[in-house]
Amino acid sequence: MAAPHTAAPRWVAIFDLDGTLTRHDTLRLFLTDFLRAHPGRWLRVWRLPFAFLCFVALGRDRGKLKSSVIRALLGGTPRAALDACADSFVNSLQARGEFRPAALAVLETHRAAGDHLILLSASPDLYVPRIGRLLGFERTLCTEIRWADDRLDGALNTANRRGAEKSRCLEWLRTQYPDLPMAAYGNSGSDLDHMRRADRAVLVNGNAAARLSAQASGMAAANWP
Repeated sequence: MAAPHTAAPRWVAIFDLDGTLTRHDTLRLFLTDFLRAHPGRWLRVWRLPFAFLCFVALGRDRGKLKSSVIRALLGGTPRAALDACADSFVNSLQARGEFRPAALAVLETHRAAGDHLILLSASPDLYVPRIGRLLGFERTLCTEIRWADDRLDGALNTANRRGAEKSRCLEWLRTQYPDLPMAAYGNSGSDLDHMRRADRAVLVNGNAAARLSAQASGMAAANWP
Protein backbone atom coordinates (compact mmCIF):
# COMPACT_ATOMS: atom_id res chain seq x y z
CA MET A 1 0.00 0.00 0.00
CA ALA A 2 1.34 3.42 -0.90
CA ALA A 3 2.29 5.74 1.95
CA PRO A 4 -0.23 8.54 2.55
CA HIS A 5 0.67 11.79 0.83
CA THR A 6 1.78 14.58 3.16
CA ALA A 7 1.36 18.09 1.81
CA ALA A 8 4.41 20.33 1.97
CA PRO A 9 4.18 23.40 4.22
CA ARG A 10 2.65 26.28 2.31
CA TRP A 11 3.63 29.34 4.36
CA VAL A 12 6.11 30.61 6.91
CA ALA A 13 3.92 32.27 9.55
CA ILE A 14 5.76 34.87 11.66
CA PHE A 15 4.10 36.03 14.87
CA ASP A 16 5.02 38.97 17.09
CA LEU A 17 4.56 38.29 20.81
CA ASP A 18 3.63 41.33 22.94
CA GLY A 19 0.22 42.71 22.05
CA THR A 20 -0.22 40.18 19.25
CA LEU A 21 -0.23 36.78 20.94
CA THR A 22 -0.46 38.28 24.43
CA ARG A 23 -2.59 41.03 25.90
CA HIS A 24 0.25 42.88 27.63
CA ASP A 25 3.98 43.58 27.49
CA THR A 26 5.58 40.37 28.72
CA LEU A 27 8.84 41.94 29.89
CA ARG A 28 6.98 44.18 32.29
CA LEU A 29 5.04 41.19 33.59
CA PHE A 30 8.20 39.10 33.95
CA LEU A 31 10.07 41.81 35.85
CA THR A 32 7.12 42.28 38.20
CA ASP A 33 6.96 38.55 38.88
CA PHE A 34 10.71 38.46 39.54
CA LEU A 35 10.51 41.34 42.02
CA ARG A 36 7.65 39.64 43.86
CA ALA A 37 9.72 36.47 44.16
CA HIS A 38 12.88 38.41 45.17
CA PRO A 39 11.63 41.37 47.25
CA GLY A 40 15.17 42.46 48.10
CA ARG A 41 15.51 43.53 44.47
CA TRP A 42 12.92 46.28 44.98
CA LEU A 43 15.81 48.26 46.50
CA ARG A 44 17.18 48.58 42.95
CA VAL A 45 14.10 50.27 41.53
CA TRP A 46 15.58 53.70 42.32
CA ARG A 47 17.91 53.14 39.34
CA LEU A 48 15.08 53.14 36.81
CA PRO A 49 14.43 56.92 36.59
CA PHE A 50 18.08 57.41 35.60
CA ALA A 51 17.71 54.75 32.88
CA PHE A 52 14.64 56.51 31.47
CA LEU A 53 16.36 59.91 31.68
CA CYS A 54 19.26 58.52 29.63
CA PHE A 55 16.78 57.08 27.14
CA VAL A 56 15.20 60.49 26.58
CA ALA A 57 18.47 62.45 26.57
CA LEU A 58 20.61 60.08 24.50
CA GLY A 59 18.66 59.31 21.37
CA ARG A 60 15.75 57.17 22.61
CA ASP A 61 17.54 53.89 21.96
CA ARG A 62 15.08 51.22 23.11
CA GLY A 63 17.76 48.53 23.11
CA LYS A 64 19.91 50.50 25.54
CA LEU A 65 16.86 51.21 27.69
CA LYS A 66 15.95 47.53 27.77
CA SER A 67 19.49 46.58 28.76
CA SER A 68 19.62 49.30 31.44
CA VAL A 69 16.35 48.16 33.03
CA ILE A 70 17.35 44.48 32.95
CA ARG A 71 20.77 45.27 34.42
CA ALA A 72 19.25 47.47 37.12
CA LEU A 73 16.75 44.88 38.33
CA LEU A 74 18.19 41.50 37.35
CA GLY A 75 21.93 42.06 36.96
CA GLY A 76 24.05 39.52 38.84
CA THR A 77 21.20 37.05 39.34
CA PRO A 78 22.32 33.40 39.16
CA ARG A 79 21.06 31.49 36.14
CA ALA A 80 19.21 28.94 38.31
CA ALA A 81 17.14 31.66 39.99
CA LEU A 82 16.22 33.29 36.68
CA ASP A 83 15.39 29.95 35.09
CA ALA A 84 13.07 29.10 37.98
CA CYS A 85 11.33 32.46 37.67
CA ALA A 86 11.04 32.07 33.89
CA ASP A 87 9.52 28.60 34.20
CA SER A 88 6.96 29.81 36.74
CA PHE A 89 6.16 32.91 34.69
CA VAL A 90 5.59 31.09 31.39
CA ASN A 91 3.57 28.33 33.05
CA SER A 92 1.27 30.99 34.55
CA LEU A 93 0.44 32.83 31.33
CA GLN A 94 -2.46 30.65 30.25
CA ALA A 95 -3.99 30.65 33.74
CA ARG A 96 -3.82 34.45 33.76
CA GLY A 97 -5.67 34.59 30.43
CA GLU A 98 -2.69 36.37 28.91
CA PHE A 99 -2.86 34.68 25.48
CA ARG A 100 -5.43 36.05 23.08
CA PRO A 101 -7.86 33.24 22.08
CA ALA A 102 -8.17 34.61 18.54
CA ALA A 103 -4.38 34.65 18.19
CA LEU A 104 -4.14 31.03 19.31
CA ALA A 105 -6.87 30.10 16.84
CA VAL A 106 -4.94 31.67 13.94
CA LEU A 107 -1.79 29.92 15.15
CA GLU A 108 -3.59 26.57 15.15
CA THR A 109 -4.97 27.23 11.66
CA HIS A 110 -1.42 27.67 10.39
CA ARG A 111 -0.28 24.57 12.26
CA ALA A 112 -3.11 22.47 10.82
CA ALA A 113 -2.12 23.64 7.32
CA GLY A 114 1.43 22.39 7.87
CA ASP A 115 2.94 25.88 7.88
CA HIS A 116 6.25 26.74 9.54
CA LEU A 117 5.65 28.71 12.76
CA ILE A 118 8.11 31.43 13.78
CA LEU A 119 7.99 33.56 16.93
CA LEU A 120 9.77 36.90 16.36
CA SER A 121 9.93 39.19 19.38
CA ALA A 122 11.94 42.11 20.74
CA SER A 123 11.45 40.70 24.23
CA PRO A 124 14.42 38.90 25.82
CA ASP A 125 15.54 35.31 25.67
CA LEU A 126 15.27 35.10 29.45
CA TYR A 127 11.80 33.62 28.87
CA VAL A 128 10.65 34.07 25.22
CA PRO A 129 12.06 30.72 23.96
CA ARG A 130 10.03 29.02 26.69
CA ILE A 131 6.88 30.68 25.33
CA GLY A 132 7.90 29.49 21.89
CA ARG A 133 8.16 25.91 23.13
CA LEU A 134 4.88 26.18 25.05
CA LEU A 135 3.01 27.30 21.93
CA GLY A 136 4.79 24.87 19.61
CA PHE A 137 6.78 27.29 17.47
CA GLU A 138 9.41 25.79 15.19
CA ARG A 139 11.83 28.69 15.70
CA THR A 140 12.06 31.57 18.14
CA LEU A 141 14.01 34.72 17.34
CA CYS A 142 14.23 37.29 20.11
CA THR A 143 16.62 39.73 21.79
CA GLU A 144 19.47 37.81 23.40
CA ILE A 145 20.91 38.87 26.76
CA ARG A 146 24.53 38.44 27.84
CA TRP A 147 25.68 36.30 30.77
CA ALA A 148 28.94 36.48 32.72
CA ASP A 149 29.64 32.85 33.54
CA ASP A 150 26.56 31.78 35.51
CA ARG A 151 25.28 35.24 36.42
CA LEU A 152 23.26 37.64 34.30
CA ASP A 153 25.24 40.56 32.89
CA GLY A 154 22.25 42.23 31.22
CA ALA A 155 23.92 43.74 28.16
CA LEU A 156 22.38 42.86 24.82
CA ASN A 157 24.11 40.01 23.03
CA THR A 158 22.25 40.77 19.79
CA ALA A 159 20.62 43.85 18.36
CA ASN A 160 17.26 44.70 19.89
CA ARG A 161 14.91 42.73 17.64
CA ARG A 162 12.54 45.56 16.87
CA GLY A 163 11.80 47.67 13.80
CA ALA A 164 14.48 47.36 11.14
CA GLU A 165 16.11 44.48 13.01
CA LYS A 166 12.93 42.43 12.56
CA SER A 167 13.22 43.09 8.83
CA ARG A 168 16.75 41.69 8.88
CA CYS A 169 15.41 38.63 10.69
CA LEU A 170 12.69 38.18 8.06
CA GLU A 171 15.24 38.35 5.25
CA TRP A 172 17.37 35.76 7.06
CA LEU A 173 14.31 33.54 7.38
CA ARG A 174 13.88 33.71 3.60
CA THR A 175 17.29 32.04 3.29
CA GLN A 176 16.14 29.28 5.62
CA TYR A 177 12.83 28.71 3.82
CA PRO A 178 13.59 29.54 0.16
CA ASP A 179 10.63 29.80 -2.21
CA LEU A 180 8.05 29.74 0.61
CA PRO A 181 5.81 32.80 1.08
CA MET A 182 5.86 34.67 4.39
CA ALA A 183 2.86 35.70 6.47
CA ALA A 184 3.46 38.19 9.30
CA TYR A 185 1.32 39.23 12.27
CA GLY A 186 2.18 42.23 14.45
CA ASN A 187 0.46 44.90 16.49
CA SER A 188 2.56 48.07 16.49
CA GLY A 189 3.93 50.70 14.16
CA SER A 190 7.42 49.31 14.72
CA ASP A 191 6.25 45.98 13.24
CA LEU A 192 5.14 47.51 9.96
CA ASP A 193 8.67 47.62 8.53
CA HIS A 194 9.08 43.85 8.41
CA MET A 195 5.40 43.22 7.74
CA ARG A 196 5.59 45.22 4.51
CA ARG A 197 8.32 42.82 3.37
CA ALA A 198 6.13 39.77 3.95
CA ASP A 199 3.93 38.28 1.24
CA ARG A 200 0.89 38.65 3.45
CA ALA A 201 0.51 40.64 6.66
CA VAL A 202 -2.16 41.43 9.24
CA LEU A 203 -1.91 44.29 11.71
CA VAL A 204 -3.51 43.10 14.93
CA ASN A 205 -5.07 45.50 17.46
CA GLY A 206 -3.01 48.41 16.14
CA ASN A 207 -3.49 51.97 17.32
CA ALA A 208 -4.96 54.62 15.02
CA ALA A 209 -1.60 55.71 13.60
CA ALA A 210 -0.51 52.14 12.90
CA ARG A 211 -3.84 51.34 11.23
CA LEU A 212 -3.51 54.36 8.94
CA SER A 213 0.02 53.33 7.95
CA ALA A 214 -1.11 49.76 7.38
CA GLN A 215 -4.04 50.91 5.26
CA ALA A 216 -1.74 53.07 3.16
CA SER A 217 0.37 49.96 2.50
CA GLY A 218 -2.65 47.88 1.54
CA MET A 219 -2.23 45.77 4.66
CA ALA A 220 -5.12 43.97 6.35
CA ALA A 221 -6.07 44.85 9.91
CA ALA A 222 -7.89 42.81 12.54
CA ASN A 223 -8.98 42.99 16.15
CA TRP A 224 -8.12 39.89 18.17
CA PRO A 225 -9.89 39.80 21.55
